[in-house]
Amino acid sequence: MRTETDILAAETRRSAASEAPASTSDVARFLQDNLGPRLTAHIADIGDHEQVGKWAAGEITPLPASEQRLRAALSVIQLIQNAESLYTARAWMIGMNPQLEDQAPAQCIADGRERDVMVAARAYIDGC
Repeated sequence: MRTETDILAAETRRSAASEAPASTSDVARFLQDNLGPRLTAHIADIGDHEQVGKWAAGEITPLPASEQRLRAALSVIQLIQNAESLYTARAWMIGMNPQLEDQAPAQCIADGRERDVMVAARAYIDGC
């Protein structure tokens, strides 16, 4: 059972997450800072992790499919962060997930299965 402190902490995290990065460079920067450039590049389904830094700096923009994957990853991370913590969200993204056929959510997003990952994230949150 959640205590009043848990609920207050979740509300605080939720308000911070509601100020979500809007620009593509902000999304890339957040993911680069929290997941690293290699994992962010993998999620975006690109081979060159140095492009992530260029996206974060606003020098170039990703292709629409890559941007969609980045935004999906951000949404999932924020959902889990609101219920748990950023540390838990990062671990959840790289861990094996039975709802995703024992694949990591990050891999599933890279494979274009953003909806499946969001369903799994909501199921995880509901189980908290």
